[in-house]
Amino acid sequence: MLIQIDYKDKRPIYEQVIEKIQNLIVRGIIPADEKIPSVRNLAIELSINPNTIQKAYQELERLGYIYTVKGRGNYVAPSSSWKKDRREDYFGELDAVICELITMGVSKEEIIDFVNSK
Repeated sequence: MLIQIDYKDKRPIYEQVIEKIQNLIVRGIIPADEKIPSVRNLAIELSINPNTIQKAYQELERLGYIYTVKGRGNYVAPSSSWKKDRREDYFGELDAVICELITMGVSKEEIIDFVNSK
């Protein structure tokens, strides 16, 4: 798997693992229903404690990015399971940014023109 841990990063290792796997899933590098490495194999590959990987996998499952098949392993969930939540998160962030821009005196028309230019 294409994951590298940055030991200079102040975030816990399990959060880095979550972020890296999320990015691989969102970018389509790991497609839906593809099996991801076992907890043990990924722990060995990254030279970290299996409990750390287990914690990351549990959070990824809670967020809807992966699902577990008992006795078979962990698989990437279809995008419909996580995409809706991610969209809602981004729209929440966008709302905050738009409110800040309006507070700074940027007109709605300027914001719309900016969005339309993308």
